[in-house]
Amino acid sequence: MTLTNISLLTRPTVSTPYESATLNLKLFDMRREPELRRARSWFITEFHPASVDEYFAALSSDKNAWMRMVIGYWDMAASMVTHGAIDRDMFLAAHTEIIGAFAKAHPYLTEIRARIGPLVLAHVESVVMSIPNAEEEMAKRRARLKGLWDARQAALKTVA
Repeated sequence: MTLTNISLLTRPTVSTPYESATLNLKLFDMRREPELRRARSWFITEFHPASVDEYFAALSSDKNAWMRMVIGYWDMAASMVTHGAIDRDMFLAAHTEIIGAFAKAHPYLTEIRARIGPLVLAHVESVVMSIPNAEEEMAKRRARLKGLWDARQAALKTVA
């Protein structure tokens, strides 16, 4: 069972624009918590799994808490969209990082769910996949984020 069949565009919104904005601001404020900020920074900038084995190797490493923190945060945030508490368009306008974060797991999602559970990242998937050309956008983000990391590593080698 997954939530990918949820149509976010036809699901009734239970919150007013003001309530959506307030919840978005609270989510944004949560992102500023120092440990979550470090975890998100590592996940987006340094974590580039090239296989499901690399994904699980990181999950089995000292980065386990950070991975669970990032995945849990984004799935919790996305659940507010899938349940109608936050307007989808307003959420995506404020939290585009969710696309890059999901792009890291998306190529391996079937295997991740087989090993961990069928609802892993279900809310994130539902929100991100509702974006037009979501697959293409995630591929671009994966390539851009990996390219930035590779360039940073190359620059550090020339300085050393």
